[in-house]
Amino acid sequence: MDAQAKDVMVECTKGSDEERLTFPQVVMKLMAAGVEQYHADLRRAEKTYYMPNGESAVIASLPVEAAIPADFSPRGVEAAVRAIQAGKLGYKAFCEEIAEAGCSGYFVCLAGRQAIYFGRSGDCYVEPFPGARN
Repeated sequence: MDAQAKDVMVECTKGSDEERLTFPQVVMKLMAAGVEQYHADLRRAEKTYYMPNGESAVIASLPVEAAIPADFSPRGVEAAVRAIQAGKLGYKAFCEEIAEAGCSGYFVCLAGRQAIYFGRSGDCYVEPFPGARN
């Protein structure tokens, strides 16, 4: 894997965890580095970044403290998404809230311009990037 792309992945993970980078900033940096998709695993406290050529890198992230319930609440996830979009939550609080709503992880599909939040039973909530769809 290209060392520069991996450096961007590390910076985006740390920048999110430290609340120095917003989601739009992370998306722009990752797209510029050629990243196609990433998976945030809240249970394992790691992010896996995927390149179009099949290469991937796993970067440790801060763990959530919330226990992730078996029941998934799409409304709870959506409420947390709206709160972070409005600047009412930082990234750590966002991760805690989606975990409390039953979210065990999420995929961010840069090419598809959407995030897919999922629970332990496979239930999911899909959030298009702001302005991506009508």
